[in-house]
Amino acid sequence: MKLRRTDFLYLCPPAPFFSNHILFNMLLSMTGYGRASGSYGGKTISVEIRALNSKLTDLKLRFPGDYKEKEVELRKMVIDHAERGKIDVAIDVQNADGAALVSLNESLFRGYHRELSRLATELNISQQDILQTIMRIPNIAATASGELDEEEWDALCDVIQRALDHLKTFRRQEGRALESDLRLRVANILLHLSDLTPFEQERFARMRERLRSNMEEAFGKDNLDTNRFEQEILYYLEKMDITEEKVRLEQHCKYFIEQIENKDQSAGRTLNFISQEMGREINTLGAKAYDANIQRLVVQMKDELEKIKEQLANVL
Repeated sequence: MKLRRTDFLYLCPPAPFFSNHILFNMLLSMTGYGRASGSYGGKTISVEIRALNSKLTDLKLRFPGDYKEKEVELRKMVIDHAERGKIDVAIDVQNADGAALVSLNESLFRGYHRELSRLATELNISQQDILQTIMRIPNIAATASGELDEEEWDALCDVIQRALDHLKTFRRQEGRALESDLRLRVANILLHLSDLTPFEQERFARMRERLRSNMEEAFGKDNLDTNRFEQEILYYLEKMDITEEKVRLEQHCKYFIEQIENKDQSAGRTLNFISQEMGREINTLGAKAYDANIQRLVVQMKDELEKIKEQLANVL
């Protein structure tokens, strides 16, 4: 009986393989977005988090200057929950009426204005745009939230945590689509693997007949050494045997799905390692193919594996 793709997706062999809760998501995408806001006193605190895929953790924080003393704690909080990826966090503080809280460094402003005005007079340069020029200078104007106290810090932590929760929800939704596609690709590889069997038997028969024909042509039908012929057959059978590669590839696929269903850890790196092992077995199958039909199936397995690798680049 020819196996169908649905057999691989929904039927369970003796060891746990593709479970019936295929749509229950265990994977998280590295791509995500989360936003939350809250109030403290007369201020509104908003936190926006964007995440993209990256092999390493790359965190960028933007926050008011009064939160500078908490930067280490902020980084730890975000990294512990967001784990991996290119993460951009923006913390904004505004008055209750929606206006941003801004402080002006007056002494620095006066110093730049005095020196720039003097140079403009000496060089006979127009002073029309001098104010705009000064405002572009770093540290002239900065957002300010007032003096940071423990209650405000607690309020900020609450907003950040809710934004991180929204980020994880977004990642889970994206991960559901990734998981569905990865399962399908692995099922396709196993389907192509099962299709190898009839071609595998046919190539042995063709090789045996071709070898017999060559030896009869070289030595004559009556002079054919049966023992030597059988030795040659055994040599080529061992050289063309792909049983071990098929078993290992099937085991790698099984382990791949087990890691997708692992609730205890992020699976991205582990799945990448497994996909590399799958690639080695598929390449060996191609090297031992000696058959156009098997080569065609190997090419199709490689195509599915490349799609798996593309998806894994975005798995947390």
